[in-house]
Amino acid sequence: MTDPRRSVLPSAERATDALELFSLASAGLRRLVPFHSAVWTAADPETGLITAPMLVENVGLGEGCAAYWESELLEENVLPFSELARAAVPAAGLRAATGDLPTRSARFRRLLLGQGVHDELRAVLRVDGLPWGLVSLFRTTDAGAAAFQADEIALLAEQSRPLASRLRTLSRPSRTTPDTGSPAPGLILFDAMGQATSINDQARHHLALLPKGPSVPSPLGLELPIWLIGTALQARAVADGHDRGVARMRIQTTEGRWLTCHASCLTGPGDVPGPVALVIEPAAAADLAVLIAQAYGLTSRELQITQLIARGMSTAETAATLFISPHTVRDHLKTIFAKTHVSSRGELVARLFTEHYWPALPEPTQIPTTEQAATQIRVRVHMRPGHPAGTT
Repeated sequence: MTDPRRSVLPSAERATDALELFSLASAGLRRLVPFHSAVWTAADPETGLITAPMLVENVGLGEGCAAYWESELLEENVLPFSELARAAVPAAGLRAATGDLPTRSARFRRLLLGQGVHDELRAVLRVDGLPWGLVSLFRTTDAGAAAFQADEIALLAEQSRPLASRLRTLSRPSRTTPDTGSPAPGLILFDAMGQATSINDQARHHLALLPKGPSVPSPLGLELPIWLIGTALQARAVADGHDRGVARMRIQTTEGRWLTCHASCLTGPGDVPGPVALVIEPAAAADLAVLIAQAYGLTSRELQITQLIARGMSTAETAATLFISPHTVRDHLKTIFAKTHVSSRGELVARLFTEHYWPALPEPTQIPTTEQAATQIRVRVHMRPGHPAGTT
């Protein structure tokens, strides 16, 4: 258990939104782990891509910020966030990880060294295996700064789960009115150099509703938020790895509505990667359901059961639909009630539909067909030969 004296969470608990949480956590952490500058950003828990908000302290904004995330996604670096998100310990220092040879990292060679950075300490804020935030702390060569030590790295790692849990709570979508007047999906095209070359009016409309944050100028005559740039870069990075270049991120507008941004790398002549097309549009009903489920820490199975309960299905009907036993449904319901802090099905539906805008879905997400379910049962039985057929 984390020593309360070593935790930054008590002060951060006062935060009413993610940006304030970052500010309070950074101030508290600085007293325990001195650093010169920092970047705190929310992450899409489904994809790990950066999203709003982002707090940048004593670090140059603009194109320098874009270059940092470009290096993160496109260059060979030590300690990429994607690896830290899966690591046993979600925090690491650059010098400690490289045997005091930080120039092994392209990011350090190309960007940090010239800015006088001596060491970088990064962490992924994660809970239940999902990343909710990313942190980078920097020490400069001023005043003979030392590398981040093992106890300092461990201290930041200790903050990962509690801060991620708080971020998850703060990310719960507030009740909003359905955005019936939203325009069609917006489209932005990026060339092979990462420059935005075309945009439609719908995209301009959506961009005007995004929260303020680091952005970069574009040839289109407008500033593009770093979150959208990062999504486009990820699509390019995946394509360069010879896979289908697709990236996806969700972001909340200043009006409290949610948008989905998905980028795809198009293919040119000879299968050469072409432009990147980024679509930004209001989040679909299924996305809103998943957002709320993730914010409460519901698993995919718990989300399925919640959706069926919201349709008025009984325990027996839910069990039959999902090909599980009624006892298993009741066990899941107990967990769902605990996570959403309710004590009945009625309270559960009221919380999700009154406190949050969770539209009714035509079909629960990810519920398998009969044949798929039968296949899953056969696989489970095959993998657990000691269990009798038909058990779950």
